Amino acid sequence: METLYAFKKNSIKMDVTEKVSLILRPPTEEVVTEDELLELFKTNSKPKHYIGIEISGFLHLGSLISTGFKLNDFVKAGVGCTVFLADWHTLLNEKMGGSFETIKKVSKYYEDAFRLVCPEASIVLGTDLYDSKKEYWSELVQIAKHMSLARTLRTLTIMGRSENDEKIDLAKLIYPAMQAADIHSLDLDIVHAGMDQRKIHMLVKDVFPKMKWKVPVAVHHKLLPGLTKPAAEIPDGEVAKMSKSDPNAGIFIHNSDDEIRAKIKKGFCEEGSTENNPVLEITKHVVFHEFDSITVERPEKFGGDVSYGSFESLESDFSQKKLHPTDLKQAVGESLVKIVSPVREKLALSDELSNLIKNNY
Repeated sequence: METLYAFKKNSIKMDVTEKVSLILRPPTEEVVTEDELLELFKTNSKPKHYIGIEISGFLHLGSLISTGFKLNDFVKAGVGCTVFLADWHTLLNEKMGGSFETIKKVSKYYEDAFRLVCPEASIVLGTDLYDSKKEYWSELVQIAKHMSLARTLRTLTIMGRSENDEKIDLAKLIYPAMQAADIHSLDLDIVHAGMDQRKIHMLVKDVFPKMKWKVPVAVHHKLLPGLTKPAAEIPDGEVAKMSKSDPNAGIFIHNSDDEIRAKIKKGFCEEGSTENNPVLEITKHVVFHEFDSITVERPEKFGGDVSYGSFESLESDFSQKKLHPTDLKQAVGESLVKIVSPVREKLALSDELSNLIKNNY
């Protein structure tokens, strides 16, 4: 499948500090720990990485594009990357209507998408791992014996659930232990996810040493927020992110160019405010990841066109109200069209599959 975003393997050998810098660039928000990552690159020329993905709806700017950009950073740094399509976890979390048949059909759409955006990454389906490794389930039991019920309940935020949810069934309590077992079974050096998965990675760092299992470095990337005004308060343990179920809050891969422009135009972007500003977040983590600069076009009476070669310079002008939200949104909208449209044009989505996803949120 043709590679998008002009992704190329580096022909020049990188030193370890350059590799670490690639991993640290946005949208990375945290590495646990940077010293461990540096040591890993010093001792391992091809560390093994994974990111686990639930199969839960239409892919969007956060779940595919931003995630894919980060994956390609890892590949450029010489890391062997795996996208783990967590079909059984999806079933446990009652996504896609709780139908395994639906999950299987939608997983092919996810596989095609990640092969398109991250052609150097391997794709592994949860079912295939569990069928091929007979010791998986015994290892799952071993991990579970090191997890208290209280900590397991606190970890349920990785599923978008709360420990106080009265509808939590026994099957959902298996989810965190399975995620930890996946990490061991894949023999990973680096575990990668959005910040919402931090709790399971910290559990792994606590439990694996007790079991004398390899402890991976954890890399967490920024989750893109939705385009609507952020909530005043976010429940403890939860992380704000672009929703797959709210069509107005996110930029979806299958949105038309005009829909992308219109959504950005309506997006929350308070003048002069750099905090909790989804348009600025997208500018930083998506636009400037793909492009070296962004040009804002505006009439001469409003200052004329201006180009920014870094997010920091753009953010500075915005904070000083030298750059108006309307002008920023226009430039960001056009940049996103350039990023999303090549994926949309190559990623097949039949009416049947589209309706299947719509009917099973």
